[in-house]
Amino acid sequence: APDSYALQAGTAVVGNTYLFFRNLVYLYLKMVNVPKERNTFCASKKCRKHQPHKVTQYKAGKASNFAQGKRRYDSKQMGFGGQTKPVFHKKAKTTRKVVIRLECKKCKTKKQLTLKRTKHFELGAKKADSGHQY
Repeated sequence: APDSYALQAGTAVVGNTYLFFRNLVYLYLKMVNVPKERNTFCASKKCRKHQPHKVTQYKAGKASNFAQGKRRYDSKQMGFGGQTKPVFHKKAKTTRKVVIRLECKKCKTKKQLTLKRTKHFELGAKKADSGHQY
């Protein structure tokens, strides 16, 4: 086959088949295991080069009662008239995008990095040995 027809990993010739292929990838992402330390670029003015970074999983903070949206929502809910804003029920996704937080060990600068969608995420877990074990 000519070079123009060469396939890349995970792609197919027909456009619709490619979309199907790409969506199938999600089914095979069983577990994502990320090491607790990663060597990556630090963009702060102190470093500006690759440094070891401490990796943690991002977690949303506690919602403030005094944020403008919360105050507006609470005042709209007051009194009679039931629920005033729509409540979301049609949940379609079975996976979540994982966000990791990287902290430079040298200058303590923090940055966030979004990973692909996955059902299970582990941080620094030991890999299980494949094959026969004695």
